[in-house]
Amino acid sequence: MHAVVMDRFGGPEVLRIREVEDPVPGPGQVLVAVDYAGITYVETQVRAGRGPAAHQRPRLPRIPGNGVGGRVSAVGPGVDAALVGQTVVTTTGGTGGYAEVAVARAEDLVPVPAEVTLRDAVALLADGRTAVLLHRQAEVRPGEWVLVEAAAGGVGSLLVQLAAASGAKVVGAARGPGKEALVASLGALAYVDYSKPGWEREVAEMSGGVDLVFDGVGGVVGAQGMRAVRPGGRASVYGMASGSWTEPAAHVTVVPDGGVPAPAEFRALAEEALAHAAAGRLRPVVGQTYPLSEAAEAHRAIEARATVGKTLLIP
Repeated sequence: MHAVVMDRFGGPEVLRIREVEDPVPGPGQVLVAVDYAGITYVETQVRAGRGPAAHQRPRLPRIPGNGVGGRVSAVGPGVDAALVGQTVVTTTGGTGGYAEVAVARAEDLVPVPAEVTLRDAVALLADGRTAVLLHRQAEVRPGEWVLVEAAAGGVGSLLVQLAAASGAKVVGAARGPGKEALVASLGALAYVDYSKPGWEREVAEMSGGVDLVFDGVGGVVGAQGMRAVRPGGRASVYGMASGSWTEPAAHVTVVPDGGVPAPAEFRALAEEALAHAAAGRLRPVVGQTYPLSEAAEAHRAIEARATVGKTLLIP
């Protein structure tokens, strides 16, 4: 099969496609013929050896990729053969996704509802479960003002929809003027461009201070977002796309994250996200797709902030 392999840490150029042996499913495992593989921003950080992954570098060589969708093509010992042919999305346990065939644990498979396309299901696998969990932890209430940073991104675009569906007044923030129409279509009441100086004052003035900020950016943008929160408001700090975490402000209460969910809860969260999509309540934004051979270009575009929504690879 063809797969993207990295032999060293570094820039996008370390991702190279090559022919490797097909994997063999072990006990409790299945093979998935991959139609789509998801890319997360964290994977670009792992590849570069920075960010949260700086002190937890995986062993090399490796095939990146943690989320795929396709049909089960084979099963290992102890796995029900009836799974063969089923359309599923699944985590791969952190490696092996950027490939034509991937190994996954049978217990991690999530069936794709008939109302949801496989492409959308893959887009929702990681980002959907994250957004559902964050929204639940933040306890978004009707009538609240909610600021969502990176509102045109994979997780942010879903948080906008979930908060709006809860009756909140959502302000979507992103970089550049070209994302306003998209963010508005997701249910945001207003849009701000955080490449413009003083954007956080604009948010504070229109809302009187937001009740909650979802901060997946960190750094300068995260600190500015904190200043838009009213005294006693809440902050959900879940990402550091800028390269550093946001230091919570003294006047803001940080939403407890509850620790890392167990694998079974991760699956349940993914199933919930797919159920929302099947019911028409959640729409992933798939902004761009790349062939497997252009994985390096996909990483390069994500790091350059040149993407919108979710980025997928197609073997």
